[in-house]
Amino acid sequence: MPLIASDAAIEAELRTKGLNAPHLTPADIDSVIVGEDYHVFPGTTVTVCALKLRNGYVVTGESASASPESFDAAIGRRVARDAARNKIWGLEGYLLREKLAPRVTE
Repeated sequence: MPLIASDAAIEAELRTKGLNAPHLTPADIDSVIVGEDYHVFPGTTVTVCALKLRNGYVVTGESASASPESFDAAIGRRVARDAARNKIWGLEGYLLREKLAPRVTE
């Protein structure tokens, strides 16, 4: 099973290696989240998390337990929220790259 690095561990490694160019931080990602809502579909283990961003956009993440006997609502919420939050990295990364990219004039 692959090892998953935590946000804090990655930030620490960047600092240790002196990699200080503009980049997103976990705090940057969390700062754009202004609301969250969850829904578990009745009779299922499917949990959906909707994270509302400060510009009004909504990002969703989902989770599902393969076995109803091992379903735990709190864990389902955490997994679904992490899935939604991970999508924000891509969106915010694109925005940062747009700000950093040199402008081409015609």
